[in-house]
Amino acid sequence: MERKLGMDTESDNRDKSARVIAKGGTVVRQSLMELQAVLAIARRGSFRAAALDLGVSTTALSHAIGKIERQLGVRLFNRTTRSVSLTDAGRSFVEQVGPAIDAIHGAMNTARAQQETPSGTLRINAFATAAREILAPLILAFLRRYPQVHVDLVTEGRLVDIVAAGFDLGVRGADLVPSDTIAIPLGPPRRFAVVATPAYLGRHGVPQRPQDLLGHACIRVRLPNGALYRWPFEKAGETTQVDVQGPITLDEASLSRLAVLDGIGIGYFMEADVREDIATGRLVRVLEDWTLPLAPLCLYYPNRRHASAACQAFIAAARDFAAAAMRGEAPSMPSLIPRAAAGSAG
Repeated sequence: MERKLGMDTESDNRDKSARVIAKGGTVVRQSLMELQAVLAIARRGSFRAAALDLGVSTTALSHAIGKIERQLGVRLFNRTTRSVSLTDAGRSFVEQVGPAIDAIHGAMNTARAQQETPSGTLRINAFATAAREILAPLILAFLRRYPQVHVDLVTEGRLVDIVAAGFDLGVRGADLVPSDTIAIPLGPPRRFAVVATPAYLGRHGVPQRPQDLLGHACIRVRLPNGALYRWPFEKAGETTQVDVQGPITLDEASLSRLAVLDGIGIGYFMEADVREDIATGRLVRVLEDWTLPLAPLCLYYPNRRHASAACQAFIAAARDFAAAAMRGEAPSMPSLIPRAAAGSAG
């Protein structure tokens, strides 16, 4: 009779354990420490040994087990002064919870590994003009150093809330960086450049003032919002915007550069996009004294306490790039990278 009663009790415990695990809600409320305590005792067969493994006192461990048993409504361990063993319900519980705890530890180890070795995807949002300036000397150089990182670079003309849009980093002119973010200037101030081919200027003359552009063929630029870009100028406190005219309107800067190189007319670009063309004599700069410095480019990001290793590594690389750029040591964009010209501010 006593034997049958014991079997019934174990059967009841097993049923209770199954019901609790099936519900899930009670188990989910347990802290990871309490679940680890059950597994450690089951593994070591001793409260004292399990407490040493977990780095807690035997009293704290006993309280944790008592708490989880009360919440489950079932005994997990048979305890005597000399031994500890799992009840049938406890054995069933451990068999089902153990793999889940292993999976949790695996996920945590994976996360820690990402903090140690830069890997995964890094999402960056930038104006196209900004992206062209940093693509080769910063982004591609970074990828060569950290081949386990994938950069998802999105370029667009509109301002984007990088946090709401799911980006890790943004690149904009310093005057457009949100005040609640951390910003790293990526170099000295930038400038616009008004350029044309030597042959075009030889045929049509060199403009001396912005208003002279109204008598020239110019490459008109359409902005992302659909508006036509009015070329801005400033000198000695005098500012003006010129609504230039010309044979073609384009909304992609690399196309504007090709049109200017073909001698169609005068173009308005970010200096960095046509620097090599000017240096080699393919293009000639005009109205240089009317193009004042602009705010420098900035890399910016939210103040996250637990940024990924990839994000931290890119920020460090950006700081190194910025320091080199300020010393005039930043590498120039290789000729293998298609040179695109900016037709609007960035």
